Amino acid sequence: MKKALPVIALLISMIIWSVSGIAIKHALAVLPPFTMIILRFTPAVLLMLIIGLICRGSSLFGLQGLERKDIPLFVLAGFCQPFLYYLLETFSYRALNSPTVAEALLSTSPLLAPIFAALLLRERVTKYNILGILISSAGVFMLILMGSENFAIGNLWGVPLAFAAVSAAVMDTIIMRKIPKRYSPLSIIFYAQSVSLLFFIPIWIWREVPQLSLLTPQYSQLHSQFLVAFGSVAYLSVFSSVIAFILFCYALREVGVTQANAFNNVRPVFTALFMLLFFGEQMPLVKWFGIALIIIGLFVCQRRTFRV
Repeated sequence: MKKALPVIALLISMIIWSVSGIAIKHALAVLPPFTMIILRFTPAVLLMLIIGLICRGSSLFGLQGLERKDIPLFVLAGFCQPFLYYLLETFSYRALNSPTVAEALLSTSPLLAPIFAALLLRERVTKYNILGILISSAGVFMLILMGSENFAIGNLWGVPLAFAAVSAAVMDTIIMRKIPKRYSPLSIIFYAQSVSLLFFIPIWIWREVPQLSLLTPQYSQLHSQFLVAFGSVAYLSVFSSVIAFILFCYALREVGVTQANAFNNVRPVFTALFMLLFFGEQMPLVKWFGIALIIIGLFVCQRRTFRV
């Protein structure tokens, strides 16, 4: 049972994150992007602070003090993710029409991880890595370029934004490997998200705070949509930014970076199922085949991970 706990934690975190794209699209329908991000991460940081102080002695939920020598690592981690990742992710979801397509692109971190690991950590790239990259690349091209007559992908700028977001997430994974193990998963997420807020707040004040008063009349006219947006932000704050991150961080320490990242393969599948079941989103068969190729390529890329 102990060996199964990291797997269960990873699956729960992936299910939570697979719904995040849907929640982001609903929130962005009413809220400006930086306002949505501030409303998402501020309660998340406060919630983790409360939990960390109450569960101070817990190895999973305790909040340890930050040592001065470790500050640069947390600053870099907070800059890459959440700051840079969620900045790029939010605008990617805004540009792309379908959360399913966005999730398929944003789930390619296992695909890019071997490349970054080879360049930055001198890890060997295998033939399975190369084959997986080629298969998944074919799936990405099918997803973007084919079968779009009745299913518009949206603004194509969303595609490079998604891959840039994935690159930031992979960099964050590499940086987090350097963080000492004395910090609990909650401490790592708390400090990283606190740093990211320090980056977000000045941009929010500059870009959107002066315009918020102009949006007030719209909220009274879009009361039901505003409630949906508020509920979406609450989901993103509590589930996506706290619960899923803590579970993923816990599993990351138990099974390693490569295996943990491999579970991102299932995110577009869950998103597609949720969109089909609850929103009736229909995609051409060729795009389902493209998603299948991406997932197959990602598993091929991680072939050595699952070798017994």
